[in-house]
Amino acid sequence: MDLFFTLIWMIFLISAFMPMLRQRHLEATRMQIIRRFEKKRKSRLITLIHRQEALSFLGIPITRYINIEDSEQVLRAIRLTPPDMPIDLVLHTPGGLVLAAEQIAFALCKHPAKVTVYVPHYAMSGGTLIALAADEIVMDENAVLGPVDPQLGEYPAASILKVVEEKGIHRIEDRTLILADIARKALRQVRDSLTELLATKMERSRAEELATILSEGRWTHDYPIGVKQLQEMGLPVKVGLPREIYDLMDLYPQPLGRRPSVQYIPLPYGREGNER
Repeated sequence: MDLFFTLIWMIFLISAFMPMLRQRHLEATRMQIIRRFEKKRKSRLITLIHRQEALSFLGIPITRYINIEDSEQVLRAIRLTPPDMPIDLVLHTPGGLVLAAEQIAFALCKHPAKVTVYVPHYAMSGGTLIALAADEIVMDENAVLGPVDPQLGEYPAASILKVVEEKGIHRIEDRTLILADIARKALRQVRDSLTELLATKMERSRAEELATILSEGRWTHDYPIGVKQLQEMGLPVKVGLPREIYDLMDLYPQPLGRRPSVQYIPLPYGREGNER
């Protein structure tokens, strides 16, 4: 009986510590790839990757965004980087706080050495703002950026202004008028920030035009802007991510415990392999 309870206790301890050990191994493997990439490029590699995560106790999925803690950590990494050392940033995010995204973007823009942003899948909204600070944006051929139009709660700032314009000021309640005033300021502020970032890479008149296009709300907030369209805008975008970036992304998995919606055999197929 004592042996039975001892085995049960050991199984419980192993089950309790396995997730922690697995996470430690995952983090160690990430660091190995990051360090190998840094030695290869002679640069500082920073990752800003937001995945959907699960709360450890309840298993409730939560989505992460760019926040102040992210900007604090990225700014610290930039401060620790020598002025003559390039910075590489892996960016995978749906966006987040404008304040945090602008802090990161302008800090990258001030770095004297070359800044390269890698986008393996998507960098929307605030992520696009950060990407525009780079000297070079390297993307997967199917990766996308997005518009940088400000949102006030659940509504786009541009749409709030359009409602006031179409209905007329005398048919609008005070709360909506206050929102419209904030929306007008938010649009101007984001446009000015974009102009300052883009003016370091192109003529100011073109920078102002492009800043207006990206911030005025001509598209929905989740509109995907692909590589070809970005290149036509005159942005420093090229296709061809290093293998290490894909390997690194594999080490940021979605949370376990739920039925996967996508499944495949994770091996490259040639013609012969497919026929078999």
